Amino acid sequence: MEIEEIIKNASAWLADTFDPQTREEVQLLIDKDPDELRERFYKNLEFGTGGMRGTMGAGTNKINKYTLGKNTQGISNYLKQQFPGEQLKVAIAYDCRHNSDTLAKVVADVFSANGIKVYLFSDLRPTPELSFALKYLNCHCGIVLTASHNPPEYNGYKVYWQDGGQIVPPHDHQIIQEIEKLSFADINFKSNEDLIQYIDKEIDEAFINASVANAGFGAKNKDDFSIVFTSLHGTSITLLPEVLKRAGYKNVHIVESQAKPDGDFPTVASPNPEEPEALALAITLADELNADMVIGTDPDGDRLGIAVRDNNGKMTLLNGNQTMILMTRFLLENWKKDGKINGNQYIASTIVSTPMMKVLAENYQVKYREALTGFKWIAKMIVDYPNQQFIGGGEESFGFMVGDFVRDKDAITAALLACEIAASAKSNGSSFYKDLIECYLEMGLYYEKLISLTKKGISGADQIKQMMIQLRENPLKSLDGSRVIRIEDYANSTRLNVETSTTEIMDIPKSNVLIYYTEDGSKIAARPSGTEPKIKFYFSVKGQLENAENYDQAIGALNQKIDRIIKDLPLD
Repeated sequence: MEIEEIIKNASAWLADTFDPQTREEVQLLIDKDPDELRERFYKNLEFGTGGMRGTMGAGTNKINKYTLGKNTQGISNYLKQQFPGEQLKVAIAYDCRHNSDTLAKVVADVFSANGIKVYLFSDLRPTPELSFALKYLNCHCGIVLTASHNPPEYNGYKVYWQDGGQIVPPHDHQIIQEIEKLSFADINFKSNEDLIQYIDKEIDEAFINASVANAGFGAKNKDDFSIVFTSLHGTSITLLPEVLKRAGYKNVHIVESQAKPDGDFPTVASPNPEEPEALALAITLADELNADMVIGTDPDGDRLGIAVRDNNGKMTLLNGNQTMILMTRFLLENWKKDGKINGNQYIASTIVSTPMMKVLAENYQVKYREALTGFKWIAKMIVDYPNQQFIGGGEESFGFMVGDFVRDKDAITAALLACEIAASAKSNGSSFYKDLIECYLEMGLYYEKLISLTKKGISGADQIKQMMIQLRENPLKSLDGSRVIRIEDYANSTRLNVETSTTEIMDIPKSNVLIYYTEDGSKIAARPSGTEPKIKFYFSVKGQLENAENYDQAIGALNQKIDRIIKDLPLD
């Protein structure tokens, strides 16, 4: 976009439609900072896999009361079209981030101004509770103000539909069309306070009970099981300690320096439980107390990080694929023990997660369903297959869902499930870690790794685009000496059999993802993030594990294999 057009877009924000503070901020950019002006106005902030997410400030490419107000006005118009004559209801939650509470009230104001009943949480709450509350209160739509695990300058806006899952086609595209019809002057900010009802304890109580009912399996000797928990300054502190208490866990130690919700996340470089550094304080405390497990959640309480003691007694952070496998296996084992598996059940995961989930499904004679990245696609399965039972499932990015009472990844319930697995294992003379190795002995050794490359701004977006073009137009012939035998391109829904040069169409929605499969069973996926300025590369390799004693050595060999594969990729 040329600078003249950017200045024209920015100048529109000097009109009386916008408040004095916003006008002053934009004028200053026009006068003194053309580079920042370009970043803020070269495009409109868009919906990605996790909704709308971006840094806060004035501008069309920023999170602010006007971009969120315009979204909300468009959704209000769309709801009236979809549910004519009904008393529309929405639920709104928010996390610990700067401005989340005020932005949530702005969103509530716009909905109420449009005659829509609003249930607004009186204080911050985890994202999975919003999904639950939406269904519990029979709402048509739900909104969460959160930027998940992004840095402090970010915020975001997740949109949920009446099934409790995030919006998917056709609603997402149709909502965007409604939003694009509007100007900022069309936003109705004049709230109707009579239509805004604050919610808290009743929903908390219902959610806690449902969480314990779905993830409590009567583990023995809970008094002998020690847990260290960190909320990483986020929302899970409002629910998870009580969930664990209700389930019978008394030996729970909270990392107090990270217990207070704080949008600056002062004790961590990144509030992301996928990163070992985020759980460093919790692991230190666990070592002091000789605790059995560390659980940590991201700011909005949907991602769960787990650290357990390895065979040498060292606290080790497991990856999302590992925890997903063990949690799913535990659910399947209990369903099998209760005689509830009859072929009408399924588990689910995503195209960039471990292939081991499919093997697990085959072992327990349940269906395996695979979706695009993002939990909204797993939630959509529950709508698409109403006569089949969803047992559980997850994705590699530390997300898991137990049953269907919540329709998004749920770190609260998943944390309880993890504790039940570990406590049960300990009471049987095993451990979470040993049970994981047992899975590999049964089904083969799979090992996964993720690399994320951050590419910020306009130039970064161009670099990411070029990297995907390169991988598509100049496909790799081999990786670590193993021939590429299949290439799946989700941008055009095609699967290419390299050996026969034949192409088939995949029955799955389009997405900017490219996956290579090699002759030796390796899988490499490339995908630009939908919510961050990153391109992600997902690696999955397979080996054999003859006995538990060789586990560390076998994992080391697979790690070296991934390092060699990385060298074959055009990552510059």
